Amino acid sequence: MPEKIYEQEFVPGEGECEAYADFSAVVRQLRRDCPWDREQTHESVKHLLIEEAYEAVSAIDAESWDDLEEELGDLLLHVLFHSVIAEGEGRFTMSDVLRVETEKLVRRHPHVFGEVRVEDVDEVLRNWEQIKMQEGTKSALEGVPRHLPALLRAYRIQQKAAGIGFDFPDRDDAWEKVVEEMHEFADTRGASPAEKEREFGDLLFALVNYARFNDINPENALSRTNDRFARRFSYVERRLAESDRTPADADLDEMDAYWEEAKDMEEG
Repeated sequence: MPEKIYEQEFVPGEGECEAYADFSAVVRQLRRDCPWDREQTHESVKHLLIEEAYEAVSAIDAESWDDLEEELGDLLLHVLFHSVIAEGEGRFTMSDVLRVETEKLVRRHPHVFGEVRVEDVDEVLRNWEQIKMQEGTKSALEGVPRHLPALLRAYRIQQKAAGIGFDFPDRDDAWEKVVEEMHEFADTRGASPAEKEREFGDLLFALVNYARFNDINPENALSRTNDRFARRFSYVERRLAESDRTPADADLDEMDAYWEEAKDMEEG
C-alpha cells in the first residue's frame, strides 16, 4: 500500500497505540501461561466468536452503550486470539490480518483513495461488487456465509445479486412477486409437505425482497417482533399469575384482553 494514502489527522494517537500494545501483550501472555487459553484451537472457540457478535448486536438493539463498549472488546479479543493461534502455527500474524484488510479497504474504495468519482451510495455498492469480481471472486454470492440466519442470508443474497443488476425494477414489481407467491402457497392445501415447504420458502424470500426495497432489514424486523411478542406474552402470564393461574387455565378472550393491556402500555 502506498505510504500516507490516508490523511494524517486519522493516524491513531499514542494512547490508542499503547492501549492496543498492552492488550496484545496480555492476550499473548495468556496464550502462553494460562492452561485453558493454551489448549484452545480455532475450532474450540469458534462458537464463542459468534456468541460475542450476537451480544454486541443485543447491546446495540438495547442502545446500551456501556455494554457495547465491553462487547466490542470481547469481539476484538477473539480476533486477536485467533490471530495469535495462527501465528503459533506459522500461518499468519495479527499484522498480516491488519495489512490484508487495510489493503482491501483501500482497493475497494477508489472513490476515497483514488480518482474514481461516484454519484451516490448505489454506485459505491456497484463498484464494490465489480472490484470483488476483478479480484477473482467467482460468484457475486461468495462471501455470504451459509450459516447466517436464514432471513439475513436471503437479504444478503438479494443485495449481492442486486449489486450486479439482477433485481426487480422497482418496489411495485417486488410486491407483485409477493402476491404471486402468496397465491401459489395458498394453492398447496393438498400438496405434499415438501411442496408446501418450498412454496412457503418462496413466499418468505419474496417478502424479504420487498422489505429490502423498503430499506427494512428483515432479520432486525422479525427479531424486534419476537421480542415484542415475548414481552406481551410475559405480561399475560404475570396477570394470570396474580390469580394463581397459567395460560392453560384461561380462555383466549381473557388472554387477548391482557394482551391488549400490554400493547396499550407499550404504545402509551
